[in-house]
Amino acid sequence: MLDDDRCPCGSGDTFGACCGPLLRGDRPAPTAEALMRSRYTAFAVGDAAYLRATWHPRTRPSSLELDDDQRWRRLVVLATHAGGPFDDGGEVEFVAQYVQAATGERGRLHEVSRFVREGGRWFYVDGDVGA
Repeated sequence: MLDDDRCPCGSGDTFGACCGPLLRGDRPAPTAEALMRSRYTAFAVGDAAYLRATWHPRTRPSSLELDDDQRWRRLVVLATHAGGPFDDGGEVEFVAQYVQAATGERGRLHEVSRFVREGGRWFYVDGDVGA
């Protein structure tokens, strides 16, 4: 993905002004929502290493394989609770839409994700998948 491309997270910014610097490790996410958006972008571009690096060690899986056939198409943030630059925890509720490239089948993931901030960095802990 090029820095001038629109960021997959739906912020309206370019990749280079939004999630790109986070995925490259140039700067950490300032909020839980920013981390969640960057993690969505990592799914969209197939960056499993970033997903593992931003997953809290206590809940991080030993390995992570992404579905190459799944194309993430849209992210809508529904709500946030805490997760600001001075908080130690937060939640982000979102809906992410995808399509299976081979079949054209569409799907959605509705989740309330939990995040913690440790050592000045946000980490994904876990989430509750909804309807």
